[in-house]
Amino acid sequence: MSHDPQWIHTAIRKIEADFQRSADTHLIKLDIPSLDGIDIYLKDESTHPTGSLKHRLARSLFLFALCNGWIGKDTPIIESSSGSTAVSEAYFARLLGLPFIAVVPRKTARKKIEQIEFYGGRAHLVDSPSEIYEESRRLAKELNGHYMDQFTYAERATDWRGNNNIANSIFDQMKLEEHPIPSWVVMSPGTGGTSATIGRYIRYQMHSTKLCVVDPENSVFHQYYKTRDPSLTGECGSRIEGIGRPRVEPSFIPDVVDEMRTIADAASIATAHWLEKLLGRKAGASTGTNLYGVLQLASEMKARGETGSIVTLLCDSGERYLDTYFNRDWVEDNIGDISGYLAQLEQLEQTGKLS
Repeated sequence: MSHDPQWIHTAIRKIEADFQRSADTHLIKLDIPSLDGIDIYLKDESTHPTGSLKHRLARSLFLFALCNGWIGKDTPIIESSSGSTAVSEAYFARLLGLPFIAVVPRKTARKKIEQIEFYGGRAHLVDSPSEIYEESRRLAKELNGHYMDQFTYAERATDWRGNNNIANSIFDQMKLEEHPIPSWVVMSPGTGGTSATIGRYIRYQMHSTKLCVVDPENSVFHQYYKTRDPSLTGECGSRIEGIGRPRVEPSFIPDVVDEMRTIADAASIATAHWLEKLLGRKAGASTGTNLYGVLQLASEMKARGETGSIVTLLCDSGERYLDTYFNRDWVEDNIGDISGYLAQLEQLEQTGKLS
């Protein structure tokens, strides 16, 4: 594919200028007195211009595609997504003046679709999460466009050695804390790209930190981690938007992960509700998945008499999910009773134990 080098230079400069105008995201320390000696931190990725962790990925994917010569000044951009990556890619497509189509499951939160459209993109809805890949390839071929394919390229588009990636940022921000080298970093997989970046960076920097990856229900990642069977598929998609996949994604790298756990969807949503009491604002359900895994690890550390720090990610704002995860009727109809997990979290506040 032949493209105008000057346009590519200008496009890269626009993305880099946008990055220079952006500040780093905050690292928030949670106050949980019952876990004295174990410090818990949330890397707040909801403060990116497009409101989620996926802003970093979208920037990297565009730069990767530009430098590979896959995008020109008239190239339509197509992406398969559960929503947040598409919102962020729509932002960068608008920055470069490129048309953008997001292939997303029909059940995607309406707020995300509205944000895709706000940035000038178009949402192309499919009935099943498993349809997004082939439909994206079909549209790219039909429109002579470029299928960004986050699920394949996420793990290689980001410079995991440093260059202000998310792992680099976390460890820099931890330098003056009481336990500057975390005992654990906890992450949930969507593409698997962020866990790959964090795991590789930890090893490259020779840190003692361990990486725990937490998976929602109806996702094959945890089973793949245990079996290494790449042919695994699920019958339905994850109910926690942005994480969990019905197939093994190429960007998920199991060998950089020290431990995996499956977190019940009801626990994820209960934890997102519980977190609102600590922060005074809402976070998405994937953040609940992350934090419940953190609290499991912290409770186990406390039981062993250990001290240290654990870092995880606040992936996006709960304001995107007012009609779903923060709607009582929706939760009862789609997830079920979360009161048992809320009781567990209240017990943790009193005893430091999560049963």
